Amino acid sequence: MTADAESDSPRDELRRTLGLFDAVVIGLGSMLGAGIFAALAPAAQAAGSGLLLGLAVAAVIAYCNATSSAKLAALYPASGGTYLYGRKRLGDFWGYLAGWGFVVGKIASCAAMALTTGAYVWPSHAHAVAVGAVVAMTMVNYFGVQKAAWLTRLIVTVILAVLAMVVASVVVAGAASSGRLAIPASASITGVLQAAGLLFFAFAGYARIATLGEEVRDPSRTIPRAIPLALGITLGVYAAVAIAAESALGPAGLAKSVAPLSDVVRVSGAGWMVPVVGAGAAVAALGSLLALILGVSRTSFAMARDGHLPHVLAAVHPRYKVPHRTELTIGIAVAILAAFTDIRHAIGFSSFAVLIYYAVTNASALTLRNDNGKSRYIVPVVGLLGCLTLAFFMPLRSIAAGLIVALIGVAYYVARRTISRRNRVRAAKNSGFD
Repeated sequence: MTADAESDSPRDELRRTLGLFDAVVIGLGSMLGAGIFAALAPAAQAAGSGLLLGLAVAAVIAYCNATSSAKLAALYPASGGTYLYGRKRLGDFWGYLAGWGFVVGKIASCAAMALTTGAYVWPSHAHAVAVGAVVAMTMVNYFGVQKAAWLTRLIVTVILAVLAMVVASVVVAGAASSGRLAIPASASITGVLQAAGLLFFAFAGYARIATLGEEVRDPSRTIPRAIPLALGITLGVYAAVAIAAESALGPAGLAKSVAPLSDVVRVSGAGWMVPVVGAGAAVAALGSLLALILGVSRTSFAMARDGHLPHVLAAVHPRYKVPHRTELTIGIAVAILAAFTDIRHAIGFSSFAVLIYYAVTNASALTLRNDNGKSRYIVPVVGLLGCLTLAFFMPLRSIAAGLIVALIGVAYYVARRTISRRNRVRAAKNSGFD
């Protein structure tokens, strides 16, 4: 049997075990951990008093991306997300570029979440804790997506409880000042857009739902419902926490804070909650890391199955029905990065790569037609232009690193196609001689 035949056989198909609730929870697990505990302070540093405006911009673009993703996922309910949509709607290269951007960007996201765990659990040994967290979450995913969904459900419950306590501490203590929320006319557009790009890093978790297309029951109905639900809940939580944090600390205080939510409860006179918030941050980061590894391994699995990554990674475990080789490979890559990288650089690079990924999502959605045969332009156009704008307003270091990695991916694609073409020509010549 050929490799292509094997890849299409039933044993290479993933098991459909996730319902609507689990799909929403996996999306929440990805978004909540990343946004509140890792991106809020850098975004405030970029935008100052324009933080909430940056959050609004990020939310609009995230809504466009989510809408485009949901429509495409309903049409193509299989693993791969925009990697699959780009190939189907735009051509092989654009799907590959989206998949490449997603994989490398989310490996950086995984490293950022692992480092967030280390920073809260044991700051002086953050890198060592980060590597340990990667190993642990990779093993959870290895033993089945349903086990990962149950753990994510528990983690999301803890996160929401901690964040509710943070907001309540500000309200009860009367520590908030509405004057700190005012957006001056002099607010920097560049700063607001850069903050939106950093906060978009937090919203991107709904992609995890789309990449699980082969493991969701009734995906044509479940995925389009799960994505906006997860995004809407996350936006509500983000808005409440961002307003509480900025009103309690002020833009300057929030920008300087290393652990902003711990500082919020401290300023509110609830110092006893600082360890609780620290534990919640660690749990949130672990939940995000768990879902991120789950999503990036599925896109890598789809790319390997199609020959865009080494085919050896396309294997499905006979017992656990997960793409175990891709999960282990991604886990190793994230562990290496977490051992040496810096969290803010990881967030910036990830944001750039994932914004390019969603630009392809919206471009793919532009090719869809409604029941009357007409294109739906407004949402995908706003999403496409918004993603490209935010990507190129990121810090220069993030843009440069992102472009270099993208060029490496393009070079690999061209080399693979060239070798494949030569092999076909050689085979044709040999068959002619026969």
